Amino acid sequence: MTPDTPDYGPDRQAEVYLSGMLEDESPEFPVSYEDLEERAREDLSEEAFAYVAGGAGSESTVAANDRAFDAWQIVPRIMRDVSDRDLSVELFGREYPSPVMLAPIGVQSILHDEAELAVARAASALEVPMICSSVSSYSMEDVADELGESPGWFQLYWSSDRDVAASFLERAEDAGYEAVVVTLDTPKMGWRERDIELGYLPFLEGEGLTNYFEDPAFRDRLEGDYPRGNEEAAIASWHECFGDASLTWDDLAWLESQTDLPVIIKGVLHPDDAREAVERGVDGMIVSNHGGRQVDGAIPALDALPDIVDAVEDATDADRDVPVLFDSGIRRGSDVVRAVALGADAVLLGRPYALGLGIGGEDGVRAVLENLLADLDLTVGLSGCASLDEIERSTIRRAER
Repeated sequence: MTPDTPDYGPDRQAEVYLSGMLEDESPEFPVSYEDLEERAREDLSEEAFAYVAGGAGSESTVAANDRAFDAWQIVPRIMRDVSDRDLSVELFGREYPSPVMLAPIGVQSILHDEAELAVARAASALEVPMICSSVSSYSMEDVADELGESPGWFQLYWSSDRDVAASFLERAEDAGYEAVVVTLDTPKMGWRERDIELGYLPFLEGEGLTNYFEDPAFRDRLEGDYPRGNEEAAIASWHECFGDASLTWDDLAWLESQTDLPVIIKGVLHPDDAREAVERGVDGMIVSNHGGRQVDGAIPALDALPDIVDAVEDATDADRDVPVLFDSGIRRGSDVVRAVALGADAVLLGRPYALGLGIGGEDGVRAVLENLLADLDLTVGLSGCASLDEIERSTIRRAER
């Protein structure tokens, strides 16, 4: 382990067991993802829970993401010195204590009043990088202030109004974010049956639009003074410019010219897109199907990962590094190990921390992260690995069907 890396697994495990044995206290927040989801179903409004837990159409992609992990089994090795474990990973010249990042999740105010601010505090306490969404409930600047010296990235929904998109990129850089994640699988929102049946889209109530309402380029689109003075018009203007379905690869050069930050594209599922992205000069990519929220029946993200890793390696020059990250379906430490074994440099955690926020605010997020990191640390060691570098494709094998 690096000197500043905590002994996640044994420390957390001992803390929980001792609390149970000496103080007769069980964990305040559910440990398993299934129990976490059930608790959130009880605590959150029907609309908020549906928005977080739901997916596109029949939600077959959400289910397929989960099943995809069962297709791979870890092959533990024995008699290896795993007394010290190093979970650190280097991305874009910076070392992070673990390969876990917080995925961009918007409109967190529907889950908890402190929303992204609570998440940022929990992330900062554990040095877990947070990716702040364009549609956050607090401004990207306020979230960056809560992160302090802890690393943060900014996620961009590429607006059809180029002035707004450029302004967001400039603000993210000025606020101290270290990279830009451009989500490219959401030029329009997917057909989400739970939300449609409830008639619920929080943005149409002004939730999650703070970055827009406080943006000078967006405010130039509106008549009058401050958007909140005419929120209905501001919401309509947001709806009009939120995404851009006309984007092509040729547009990427414009975006890259607007920022000095590393540009990471999110939503890659086809190896040909991965090759094109490398040729177009992207700095990194995230294999993701948006947690099953965009295309019903889409390929599980984990199934896409190995081919994309191979495509990136084939398309990348020896003197260039294009990290491949993974998103969609991470629930436990074993999921992280399997994704890393299939070539992911890091993973994004989404729904679990959002549910933790909903049931316990900052403390709920922190508990989810502590449990995941402890689980990951122990799984890495018990698999016979002392560092992430030792996790490779031979660490896993396909399950016999």
